[in-house]
Amino acid sequence: MALERERAEPPGDPEPPARPALLVLRGLGLGDLLTAVPALRALRRAFPGHRLMLAAPARLAELLPLIGGVDDLLDVRGPGPVGLPAPYGVPDVAVNLHGRGPQSTAALRRTRPGVLLAHAPEEGGPPWRELHEVRRWCAFLEWYGIHADPEDLAIRAPGGSRGPAEVVVHPGAASLARRWPPERFARVAAELPGVVITGVERELGLRVAALAGLPEERVLRTGLLELAEVVAGARLVICGDTGMAHLATALGTPSVVLFGPMSPALWGPPPGGRHVALWKGRRGDPHGTRPDPGLLEIGVPDVLDAALGLLEVSV
Repeated sequence: MALERERAEPPGDPEPPARPALLVLRGLGLGDLLTAVPALRALRRAFPGHRLMLAAPARLAELLPLIGGVDDLLDVRGPGPVGLPAPYGVPDVAVNLHGRGPQSTAALRRTRPGVLLAHAPEEGGPPWRELHEVRRWCAFLEWYGIHADPEDLAIRAPGGSRGPAEVVVHPGAASLARRWPPERFARVAAELPGVVITGVERELGLRVAALAGLPEERVLRTGLLELAEVVAGARLVICGDTGMAHLATALGTPSVVLFGPMSPALWGPPPGGRHVALWKGRRGDPHGTRPDPGLLEIGVPDVLDAALGLLEVSV
């Protein structure tokens, strides 16, 4: 469906901004931002004269210079409320990259955009489809005549360096259902060279380090930009189905990703030799309050075999 635009001006504003606003809602986490990179870049190309304003959590701002194309970040968590600061007023175009709605679509509609791009039942929008998260949003934009390349996932490596780390072990995840047991992460870490442990939950990191016989200084405290520096300089990342996996993909660092309740066909890394997605074929509740049974079927030997294979290739 071709995109038809109808310019909307802020009511009562005699001097509209020189650059019309393109408001994009993605009020989610790190992995969600990185899986939306091809769509964001496609929107940047489609609207080169607009000011692209991303509605997303403020903590993600550190990574935006590595992605490029985003002019401003509006601190939004979840589907809204969303609004534009002065002098932007009413967005010329609003795009729902958050979800199928209706809450997120309603939040954008309250901004009274000239054009609103959203999934059905929004008038003229495409139906929601069960696709890999990256391809879902590329197909969504293609519906509106905006070409998006699902392979365009790479971000710029940050310039700094956090020092040598051969293997990054990231044991945390937002939900318990996607957390492989720390005892197993520790057994993996104990067998690999140059391991550092990352994650916002320091107590979890310290526990894994202690069980693996690693000193406390191997548990890193980082912001997102520093975390990107660590990942960019590493030879391997080992983690669950979480934002860290998408950061490894974006920076071209080989990874072993452990899947449980969700299939890698929906959230996994690109196929190929640089990434190994381990999954036992069982689906479950990704927001469950205990480790998913399918995730628990992945054993320490499975992870070590995949890790050592990738390390051997990266020498």
